[in-house]
Amino acid sequence: MNVSTEYRCGLVAIVGRPNVGKSTLLNRLVGQKVSITSRKAQTTRHRVMGIHTTDRAQFVFVDTPGFQTRHTSTMNRAMNKRVRETLSDTDVVMMLVEAGRLTREDRQVMELLPKDRPLLLVVNKVDQAKDRAALMAYLQQVAAAHAFTEIVPVSAKQGSNLDELLKTLEKHLPENPPLFGEDHVTDQTERQLAAELIREKVFRLCGEEIPYAVAVVIDKFEEEGNLRRIFATILVDRDSHKAIVIGKGGEKLKTISTQARLDMEHAFDGRVYLEVWVKVKGGWADDLRTLKSLGLD
Repeated sequence: MNVSTEYRCGLVAIVGRPNVGKSTLLNRLVGQKVSITSRKAQTTRHRVMGIHTTDRAQFVFVDTPGFQTRHTSTMNRAMNKRVRETLSDTDVVMMLVEAGRLTREDRQVMELLPKDRPLLLVVNKVDQAKDRAALMAYLQQVAAAHAFTEIVPVSAKQGSNLDELLKTLEKHLPENPPLFGEDHVTDQTERQLAAELIREKVFRLCGEEIPYAVAVVIDKFEEEGNLRRIFATILVDRDSHKAIVIGKGGEKLKTISTQARLDMEHAFDGRVYLEVWVKVKGGWADDLRTLKSLGLD
């Protein structure tokens, strides 16, 4: 890649309340899954970088956990701290809201936004807004709620207007050479992504039966040529949760493992042997040693 003297590169924070589509947007902008998604709020726990490179600019997107105002476990406090740190470290801040909704939590996130760098408001899920007049009135409402540099409506799910979003972001990136090679799409290791893909399947397949307090530990990650052998443990809070994850005759756990393995083989471009167990560890979300092992301290 030939880098011109006017090349732009910078870190772009993606922030917002839980479940507004931050991870879906990141995956769309990068072109593949680097951050897990589900309908369950607060799916993202780590600071995940996704990288999109063009001939003119490199966008290093930082997907943050949804800022949590309702739960106060040690883990949630640690994640809120990471959101604040990300806001102070990045060149541009991109806040997501859901078209037609401006909640108390949205306003609380706005209060945390820095005042010394470009702030873009990304209005997501505009494909669901059928009344154009109501959408225009909503855009005026959010524009009055905070001093945003620019406002861009998009649909992360449909992938609409993302070219306009990138064009708008590019104007606000500093002039820098690229931080990563042009083939890089994330800073996550395969080990980290494997754990996240398993956790995503737990949330998606167990639905509302399983609460937010689920974690995945990679016990062993071995590579033999094009084959990866991965051994993982799903941590849950209670025996009843363990029974739900395993399912009748072990069918639920088998489905979780199969779907996670297929995603891993696609992401790693190679064969995967995966074994997954379920373990009860009550109060793990408040246990500093466990959180440190998960990179959530």
